[in-house]
Amino acid sequence: MDELELLAAWSEPLIRTAQVLLILLLAWLCQRIVTRAITRLGARYAQLPQEVLLPVRGLLRWLIMGSACMLVLERLGVSAEVLWAALTGFTAVAAVAFFAIWSVLSNMFCALLIFSMGPFRLGDTVELLDGADKPGVKGRVLSVNLFYTTLEDLSEGASGAMVQVPNSLFFQKSVRRWR
Repeated sequence: MDELELLAAWSEPLIRTAQVLLILLLAWLCQRIVTRAITRLGARYAQLPQEVLLPVRGLLRWLIMGSACMLVLERLGVSAEVLWAALTGFTAVAAVAFFAIWSVLSNMFCALLIFSMGPFRLGDTVELLDGADKPGVKGRVLSVNLFYTTLEDLSEGASGAMVQVPNSLFFQKSVRRWR
């Protein structure tokens, strides 16, 4: 076997390996640029809370790396039809799971609305009203996370007890607020 045949035999795998490495390198660079841009955006605009920027950064990172994996698999010979069949199958399962965990996602979406719309702030006193004539949960807002808003209970006899209210309740019931 002379050198020309040896070069021809090895050129295809070497080119394919170089393409895969280039795809991974470009995806890594793209992910780094997007992450830095989001971090700078958060530093420049102080009203964007970290609780919003962190999931956006993670979602974009997964999207970039997932796309890179799809491109690598295509370069390794996996057909696009198989990739699309797997992707649509995964999407169908994800849609079923989405409906199964609707209440959790509802609380997360309501947390994003609380962060962006600002119906109350940390330190405010809020009261969720069960009805126009019935008092509900009343407390000082201590923290807001993706699932719950933590209140310091201000009712008589509570003596500093903490109450965790699901975020979706703030959009289902009337809320009274004191600053």
